[in-house]
Amino acid sequence: MRPSFLTLGALSAALAVAAGAFGAHALRARVEPRLLEVFETGARYQMYHALALLAVAWVATRGAAAQGPATAAGWCFVAGTVLFSGSLYAMTFTGIRALGAITPLGGVAFIAGWLLLAVAAARAS
Repeated sequence: MRPSFLTLGALSAALAVAAGAFGAHALRARVEPRLLEVFETGARYQMYHALALLAVAWVATRGAAAQGPATAAGWCFVAGTVLFSGSLYAMTFTGIRALGAITPLGGVAFIAGWLLLAVAAARAS
């Protein structure tokens, strides 16, 4: 049984809230301010795209023509979160700035996801 985008979105949102709280409380005294900003950017974008996954779950129910591009959008948002937010989290914890080279790949996945969601929404209407 594969998880639904509704489930993935809700779990990702919960993790984003936990990451934000962790950054605000536990990391503040442990990492330099610039890396704290990097971490907070990862948490913020994770939340944005957790909400996008909820939109994907809704659009996918709007008709068969929307399901294909909605599914592709959902996987782009998942991949984007892992690559974008994940690389920022890893950079914060390791201090390895070269991990920032992965971040734009996540950004491209996010952009592709939004474009595919637009296609799915157009097909659903």
